[in-house]
Amino acid sequence: MKKTKARAQTRQDPDRDTMRPEYDFSGGVRGLTAARYRQGTNVIVLDPQIMDVFPDSASVNEALRALAPVLRRQRQPAKRRSA
Repeated sequence: MKKTKARAQTRQDPDRDTMRPEYDFSGGVRGLTAARYRQGTNVIVLDPQIMDVFPDSASVNEALRALAPVLRRQRQPAKRRSA
């Protein structure tokens, strides 16, 4: 018996079905929650150095709500007076 045959038998075939029987997706509907997920999902990763200031999402949202008016004013172009 050659060594290559023995190795070939121990390798897993990438196309082999490895799904466990307890995972049954036969009744699943593709894209059922995609629209809802697209509407309100934003994942933001905080730098570990500021996690003591913002321990949860509520504190982050509170700080951003306070900062938002300042940022909005900076974005607006200066209005020109017509001569």
